[in-house]
Amino acid sequence: MNLNRYTWLIFILLAIVCGIFAFDFYIQNKWINLSLFALMSIIFIIFAKIHATSSIQKSEKILLSIQKKDFSLFPKTEQNNLIDNAVKLYYQSKEEHLSLSSYKLLYEEILNQLEIGLMILTEKKAEWEVFYVNPTFLEILQIPRYNSWNLYEDKTPDFYKIIQQTNYENSQEFFDISINENVKQSFSLRTKKVQNIKNRFCIISLESVQKIIEQKEKLAWNNLMKVISHELLNTLTPVNSLIQNLEYIANQDVVEKEDQEEMKESLMIINSKSKQLLNFVDDYRQVAELPKPVFKTISLTNIVESALNFLKPEFEKNGITIVNSLEDQTVFADQKMIERCLINLYLNAIYAVADESEKTIKTEIKTFNKRIILSVEDSGIGIQKEIQDKIFLPFFTTRISGSGIGLTLSKSIIEAHKGYLNYKPLKEGSRFEIWFLK
Repeated sequence: MNLNRYTWLIFILLAIVCGIFAFDFYIQNKWINLSLFALMSIIFIIFAKIHATSSIQKSEKILLSIQKKDFSLFPKTEQNNLIDNAVKLYYQSKEEHLSLSSYKLLYEEILNQLEIGLMILTEKKAEWEVFYVNPTFLEILQIPRYNSWNLYEDKTPDFYKIIQQTNYENSQEFFDISINENVKQSFSLRTKKVQNIKNRFCIISLESVQKIIEQKEKLAWNNLMKVISHELLNTLTPVNSLIQNLEYIANQDVVEKEDQEEMKESLMIINSKSKQLLNFVDDYRQVAELPKPVFKTISLTNIVESALNFLKPEFEKNGITIVNSLEDQTVFADQKMIERCLINLYLNAIYAVADESEKTIKTEIKTFNKRIILSVEDSGIGIQKEIQDKIFLPFFTTRISGSGIGLTLSKSIIEAHKGYLNYKPLKEGSRFEIWFLK
């Protein structure tokens, strides 16, 4: 047992014993002994208080360092319950503080690397302050960093006003502002409210629309160049090899009959590959040079019925069941182009259900949120998750004989009508939706 833990108690006991002797000497009128033992009792009480106060002061010092986040101390246990518990609490808080500091550093570094401008506001005493802002945000708006949100009003008044209009709630919008008196630029802005019992935050993300478009265009061109390069290499490589072989045969003094047959066969292959390349170029031209729609009010039901009648022999030959759920809706569109788009979707659906025992294609026309939706749904094999983001790329196809422009062309047609074409995977099958403005 460590005596240091009970030193104060020993001093108290000694003070009590001395007090008893002092009282006994008082009864016996022995004043010198009384004074001596009374003095000793007082001294022992003082020592007990000093020892107890020392433990409390050490504990208070440790707790104060925890409160002020000062973790420069290295306290040690002293086999005193009060001090030992304070030391344990100190090292526990120190470890948590170091962990939080590491995570904060990591998160800030991640946010600093984002290409999207990010600012986080926090509300304190009914005033908004900047909790965090990344370099991209400051670079987009070309402003310095301030801790007070109100200071941004002078630097970017248009942006400040837009944020105030959102009331620091959830919102998403596009806006045009002039930065440093330059030409106005378009930006995508999102605000998100995050709140708990103690704090309220407003997360603001800002991205240049021009930059988004440039990135999408670059990605689209890269994908297109890959497809075109692949197609050209697949066509021209064997053609080049055959031309070299023909050149070798033509340079001979005498052309044997076998060589003549080989030349005929080579020319047939070259002719076939040339036609294949011409078809590829023609397909590309259809996508790149889509004619302008001739708009007029048309019935979607009539277009569906016309497309179904056109493909009726294919449906019957493949034993496909057609199911329709058609509201009577009209749109302002180009009838031939919409019908062409619909036929492409039906051809894809026919291919999708080819190997299924139950072959069903369902067409639906309905309204939703002031939009008209024309959908084609099949009970086929569906589209693999890995390639779902590629199905609208030009010339991307999983079919041996497919051209890969059907969905691309359909998407371009719908976008020319200010609508959009969506793909939705189903538990069994696929669903393509054409959304029109009502």
